[in-house]
Amino acid sequence: YNDFEFQCLHGMGDALYDNVVGPEQLNRPCRIYAPVGGHESLLAYLVRRLLENGANTSFVNRIVDERAPIDEILADPVAKWFALSEKQHPKIPLPKNLYGPSRPNSMGVDISNPAETGSLLADMRLLKREIFTAAPTVGIAAGATSQEIKNPANYAETVGTVTLATSDQVDQTLENATKAAQLWSAQSPEIRADFLRKAGALLEKNKATLYYLLMHEGGKTLADAVSEVREAIDFCYYYADQAIVQFAPLVLPGPTGEHNEVTLHGRGVIACISPWNFPLAIFIGQVVASLAAGNAVISKPATQTPLVAAKAVALLHEAGIPQAVVQLLPGSGSIVGNKLVNDLRIQGVMFTGSTETARGINKQLANRAGPIVPFIAETGGQNAMLVDSSALPEQVVADVIQSAFTSCGQRCSALRVLFIQQDIADKVLEMLKGAMLELRIGDPMDLSTDIGPAIDRNACLSLEAHVKYLSNHAKLVCQLKLGAQLPKGSYFPPVAYELDSLDILKEEVFGPILHIVRFKSSQLDNVIETINQTGYGLTLGVHSRIDETIAYIRSKVRVGNFYVNRNMIGAVVGVQPFGGEGLSGTGPKAGGPHYLPRLATERTFTMNISAAGGNTSLLSLTEEDNLG
Repeated sequence: YNDFEFQCLHGMGDALYDNVVGPEQLNRPCRIYAPVGGHESLLAYLVRRLLENGANTSFVNRIVDERAPIDEILADPVAKWFALSEKQHPKIPLPKNLYGPSRPNSMGVDISNPAETGSLLADMRLLKREIFTAAPTVGIAAGATSQEIKNPANYAETVGTVTLATSDQVDQTLENATKAAQLWSAQSPEIRADFLRKAGALLEKNKATLYYLLMHEGGKTLADAVSEVREAIDFCYYYADQAIVQFAPLVLPGPTGEHNEVTLHGRGVIACISPWNFPLAIFIGQVVASLAAGNAVISKPATQTPLVAAKAVALLHEAGIPQAVVQLLPGSGSIVGNKLVNDLRIQGVMFTGSTETARGINKQLANRAGPIVPFIAETGGQNAMLVDSSALPEQVVADVIQSAFTSCGQRCSALRVLFIQQDIADKVLEMLKGAMLELRIGDPMDLSTDIGPAIDRNACLSLEAHVKYLSNHAKLVCQLKLGAQLPKGSYFPPVAYELDSLDILKEEVFGPILHIVRFKSSQLDNVIETINQTGYGLTLGVHSRIDETIAYIRSKVRVGNFYVNRNMIGAVVGVQPFGGEGLSGTGPKAGGPHYLPRLATERTFTMNISAAGGNTSLLSLTEEDNLG
């Protein structure tokens, strides 16, 4: 009985607690608390407590009703729930069934449950004994170069080794893929979908290993690793469903005696070039979309994160997808990337990375002989959040912290520029500073860590150079300090600077650096125009409780993903299809209904069925069909 106490809001529920803690009753300790603060802060809290405790079903309210039977007031709510014949609301599906019967929702981890996380961390510590490897699917060539992959949170730890692909291996991989592409495209959409569903189940089964690699190779916290594995699984199930729906023949109208249909088919071999910031989710998303559309795939992972990609490809092979249909080529962009992009056997390129690199790939594809092929690119963003004076400061600060600093600010969708209305700027920035100071930087294996490392030392050097630039052109709001106890790694402390205008920023900065610009209510149009003039169009957040303001901003701004009164990261597959416009990408949106057709070719089929004796379907009219 010493591990809990009662708590009573001052002036509310006295009758109840008099019966619980009185000298002749249970004699339990009771803490009486009272909120302290100004009218603006406390009013909403007190109204919420009044609504809860004054509700007809509240035991705090019913205790003073002498007509209410004590047994009814003390009834066990769990027992009452078990007694119900219908325990689930018919319009609220269970989490696993959120997306319908054919697409199971991926499973998460309750990070607040010590039993669950303790077992998971114990499994991951056992994985430290293993040295993971990544190598080209076609096999290791003589004289191939190998490199060690270090943990960005602790350079003393070697996570595994990667064998880099040679030019000859790229040629062999292309030859294998070209032969396999036609056979894979000939498989029915249902068969391809079945393989992808098996792959999703295997990702789920092996999630502890995937968490480990994401945390030790990519520097992710456990929460970020769990979200990324879930996204990868969701891609498998979502694109499986889309393949069946979109690759079924579509019969088109026409005159009687003629049959017309349009069908989608794989293009051939697709090159998938993925980034290090989402080395599993984006990698799998590119690969399984290409597979679902009937293409063979050659995947080039980022040089910093080949190990988790190698594990993902191994699971795809374990699911039954032939090795020649999906192949891994770890290596440099100069050898692997350039050779793939310039080879005519590549019938499409998918890329996520910098705008500059995307431009280079686009030029290479344009200069190729042969057919013009699709190029899907998701690139950078100068992502902004607009906060007006009607916004709730507490919610703004929580969403800014998540949007700007989660994953060490290394997300495509991360918040870079916070535009905040002058009327509430001082209050919000003071709260933001306090919230930033509560963040903990450290090893992702420590569950108390909020911010892990940047991906490598080069990333840190770039961020340090930008902070040096800002120190001469902007006003420091808050900068965290790195603890002396941290191991040697690529840690970079989150920082926020206030700018006079967005013109100070010349390019996207990929890390936990938040730029803040104040504006007056009369300057809203100027702010929108400033955002549009950057040329980027990936994500935008808006915090406002005025519907007209939200609708007005939405009608004016040109961005791919628009978020209102929430954080602006963590797009869910099939729920918030993700992708930008302008300098932020070519479209279509990953995890959306228009993605697979971009990876396919359309074919129209027309047949004069009357040439074989007429339209026999006219002879089988039912009474409902016979209008005469």
